[in-house]
Formats: sequence, structure tokens, C-alpha cells
Amino acid sequence: MEKQKADKLILKFSSKVYGFAVKKSYSYDEAEELSAEMLKEVYLSMLQTDDIVNVEGYVWRICEHVYAKYVNQVKHQKGISVDGLNLPYFDEYDLGETEEEIRKLRKEICFLSSSRREIVYSFYYEGKSIAQIAREHGLPAGTVKWHLNKARNDLKEGFTMERKIGKLGLSPVKALEFSHSGCPGSKGGPEVYLDDKINLNIVYSVYETPKTVEEIAEDLGMTPVYLEDKIELLVTNGFLVETKGNRYTTYVQFSPKQYSLEAEANLVRMQQKVAKILTEKYVPQVRAAVANLVNRDVYIPGGNRELFEAAAIFYAIVTKCRLSIEKDLSKHRIKTLDGADYLVSVETKSEVMDPDYKCEFNFSELEKKFWSCGEMTRDSQKYPCVYSWSVDSRFDCRKGAWKNNLNSDYESLYEIITGEITESKATSEKFKRLRERGFLSKNGTINTMVVRSSFNDFAGLIPKPDEDLLKEFAKFALEQAMVQSKMYPPQIQDRVIVNVMNFAVGSRVAMMVLDELYDNKVFRPLTAQERITANLLMFCDHLPE
Repeated sequence: MEKQKADKLILKFSSKVYGFAVKKSYSYDEAEELSAEMLKEVYLSMLQTDDIVNVEGYVWRICEHVYAKYVNQVKHQKGISVDGLNLPYFDEYDLGETEEEIRKLRKEICFLSSSRREIVYSFYYEGKSIAQIAREHGLPAGTVKWHLNKARNDLKEGFTMERKIGKLGLSPVKALEFSHSGCPGSKGGPEVYLDDKINLNIVYSVYETPKTVEEIAEDLGMTPVYLEDKIELLVTNGFLVETKGNRYTTYVQFSPKQYSLEAEANLVRMQQKVAKILTEKYVPQVRAAVANLVNRDVYIPGGNRELFEAAAIFYAIVTKCRLSIEKDLSKHRIKTLDGADYLVSVETKSEVMDPDYKCEFNFSELEKKFWSCGEMTRDSQKYPCVYSWSVDSRFDCRKGAWKNNLNSDYESLYEIITGEITESKATSEKFKRLRERGFLSKNGTINTMVVRSSFNDFAGLIPKPDEDLLKEFAKFALEQAMVQSKMYPPQIQDRVIVNVMNFAVGSRVAMMVLDELYDNKVFRPLTAQERITANLLMFCDHLPE
């Protein structure tokens, strides 16, 4: 039925339904509550029905059904009614008065829903009357009595069952490292929200299986009253997502509980093969592509062109060799109130599922050797031509990764390059900052590579590798992606597949390629000065003198 027609019929029958409810009730408050429930059911049913032959009969059938349900729920319980009837909201059962029983009663009250808990507290602890509570909460007195009765039944049930403290209440999960892919907010990265033991464990508790607030509380061995504000914070900032049944899940990715050494070894072997193929077949293409960028186009501290070519090769591998797979990860992106928009990962302790597996790799050393912070780009609203691209790794000596890589650093460099600022008392903080980063020498020399071009024009120069090569790489990478995805809960598996495909030929392979070039003396070793700007390129419309 169309909404407009249903609205008219509800207005027509509202007074009749109220009269019906008055006849069936013991007070006007009870009648108001009962008629409201009847009208709600009638209205919802009308909206879902296309054609009603006998409207009046249809309305009264629903009203009778609602009343019968009401009687079954309320009047058939011993002494229970609303307002006019004797609803046993006050203590009738002896729950005992020992300290242990009182402690348990208080704990069970904390597991009630928020509104019900407030009503119980006002009535039993503050001694307020039904009428006073009704006024304060804007509810009919009958509704307050109903809440007290329901709370009383819930408390009885809580007393007869043994609440178990979940695993996280006894052994909370601990974060080893937080990481993100995307833009941090004004307050920082995801650690702003998750570097709190309770917040982290709330999110982790819903990772494998969606849970209600009460189930989260039990899992953490706490009461909902202490978690509700934290849960609201995590929901409003995207770390928790509400699903059906008032349950929550999360798209934060945690480390798998177990990982396979054999799978790791197979991935590394594949990456080593890819690195050798790219060194032989793709690196010459990249070097040839940037050969046209000569001294008037590129500023290189110290003049070693290999430094620029190495950065171009690194960029080419992590962007042009990416094994893309079409999956929509928009729901995985967490958007916070302070402006963050990122994918979030938390490294936690994992157990090896095949500890007896023997191979040629020391994985802890590999992890350190091939660590990188990932691609970082910085732009400027103040100077639209200014842009930077960088990846921090063992090839450079920069500190602080993304947190220490500020947009303002490149704005300050641009102002120095264009002569807009010189060193003075007014600009001393900018010069101090750039010298601390190594971007500026004591004598004022710029220590970063600068390309007189837009970033997009530079990216357009870099060719993609042969399509057949990428298909060959993708075949093995997809096999690895499917194996690894099974170690994660269902809502995370698409993201794992995309990540494995994207990064199978990524920073680690780029570093392996550079190792090939440096170890085989194709490129000369980096100097201390060159390590300041290794794999860091700044783009703008001027070059340093």
C-alpha cells in the first residue's frame, strides 16, 4: 500500500483503536501504550500489503492479535500488569543479603540495557517514585513499571546462570605494531584510537564473530556500563560496524593466529625470481625512459645520476608492476571524525603452524632487511606545483617514516629554492627543521633530488613491463593469495587477496632489484649524503641553483 493512503487510514482509525484499547485496559496510561502498539503494527502491515478488501476487519484482526500477545506477555505472569494491575517490579524474591550476592546483583544490573539500567538505579538505589522516573525519562508510568519488571526477570535469569569471563578478559590481545594505508587524521594514525588496551580488545572481540554489546562485555570480563562510551567512540570513528541483530564487526585486519613458514618461503622464492627477471628485462626500459630527463630537468645532490635512476626504478616496480585484482574495498576503509581515511592493520602475536619446516631463509632477518614504510606522497595546497614521492627503507637514513614526513617540509624547500625566504630569525624554525631532516646542509645546499616536472608527467614517462610477464607473476601470486586469505575471517579475506596481489611485486621486490644492481656493481654504493634522498623525489616548477 502507498504510504499516503496508509497515513490516511491510520488517522481514520486512530480514535477507534484508542477506544478499543481503553476498554481492554485498567488505566489510561496502559491504554495509550497498548493503542500505540496496535497502531504501529497496523501501519507497518498496511505498508507491506498491496490490496486490502475489508480494511475494517483487517484492522481489528491485527488489534486483537496485538492484545492477545500483550495479555500473554503481561497479564498471564503472576501479579503482573501495567498501572492498574499489580506489576511485581518491587522485590518479592529473596536474592539473599550476603556480600557475594549483593556484589553479583550489582554486576547483573550492569549487564542490563542502558535505559533499563538507569530506571533500575533510579528506583532501587536513589529511591525515586515511579511517577518521578516517568517524568524524568518522558515515559508513561506503565512503561517504567514494565522496564522494572523486565529488569527483574533479567536479574533473576542472571542469578541462575554463571557468567563466564571470556578469553580476552583473562588474556587480552596486545598490539606489536599499528599500520595504515591511506591518509591519517589530524590526530595521527589508528594508534590514536587503538593504542588503548580496552579499545583494542573491543575491536578484536568482534573480529572472528560479530557480537552484541553484552557479548563483548562478557568476552572482556567487564560490564557494559564501562564499555558503552568506548564502543560508541569506535563506531562513530569507523573501527566498529553495526550488523544485523545489534551486533558489531570490524574491518581492522589483525595478524592471523597462525602462519605457515612454507607459504612464506614460497612467496620469497617467487619474489627472488621476479626480481631477477625485472633486473634483466625491465630495468633497462626504465633507465631508457628517464634518460631524456637531463641536468636542466633534474637536480641531483652530488651529481650521481644513478641515484635518480634507482628512485625511478623503485617507483616503476611498486606502481607499474602491481598485480591488480578487481575487488571493492570501500567498506574496509575506516573514516574517522578527525579526517582519517585509511585501511588499518594491527600486528599481533602469531604462532608458526609448521615449526619443523626447514628452508634457506632466516625470516626475522628477512623482515628487517626488506622492511619499508610503503609509498608516501605529499602535496601542497599553498603551492599546487609541489609534490613528493618517497619510500623509506634501509637504503636511506631518514627517520620517523610517515609521521616525520610533513607536507610543510617540501613547502619550505620550495620557498628556499624560489628565493621566497632566506635564513633569518623569522624563518629560523623552518631552516632548523630542514637541517634536522638532512634536507638542507649547514651551508644552505639542498640535499634532496628535485625534478622540474609535474608528478603525473614523470609517472607518464615510466613504461609498464611486458603484459605476459605480469600474467606469469599474477598466476603464482593469486595461488598464494588464496592460501593466505583462508587464515583470516570472512569479512577480511577480500582485502588479504588484494594485498597479496598488490604487494607480491612491490617494495620487497624493488629492494631485491636494487640489491642486484648494487651488488653487481651496476650502480656504485650510496654515500652518506646520497642516503638522505635515496628513493625520495620532489617535484616542482623550479630547480635549486
